[in-house]
Amino acid sequence: MSLSIFEASIPVFLRAFDNFSAILEKGETFAQVKGIDPATLVEARLAPDMLSLAGQVQRASDTAKFCAARLTATQGPSFEDNEASFAELHARIAKTVAYLKGLDAASFDGAEIRQIVLKRRQGEVTLDGRGYLFTFALPNFFFHVTTGYDILRHKGVPVGKSDFLGPL
Repeated sequence: MSLSIFEASIPVFLRAFDNFSAILEKGETFAQVKGIDPATLVEARLAPDMLSLAGQVQRASDTAKFCAARLTATQGPSFEDNEASFAELHARIAKTVAYLKGLDAASFDGAEIRQIVLKRRQGEVTLDGRGYLFTFALPNFFFHVTTGYDILRHKGVPVGKSDFLGPL
């Protein structure tokens, strides 16, 4: 039996969001225990030209929901990028997860050959659904989840590889 585009995307996004949420909870707890203003972690970034923790959550959310929308040839939800607290980051993830859980596996039928056009700074790129998922959407999603993890780790939050991978 072959792996479907649905199985290779939605469950992967959902699991990563569960783990990312748990990592954010550790960040919030760390701030409380250490007497740090939680906003400093939400606004933290690895380098001046990189997105903040909030930006990483927003881009992971956008990547997952727009990937699902493109693969199903539907319109995904649009969220404002105005999260400024851990509670708002959790709410953003919860809205994204609710959207993803609301998708039917059958809506991904034929997605592997559906033409996806990405408008990038360098110009348009056209990929089939399979190529889009495996060479752009999943790597981009995990870049932002990993960078969010890295920001908190860099700020001293006690998270490790097992937090990123989550329970098996």
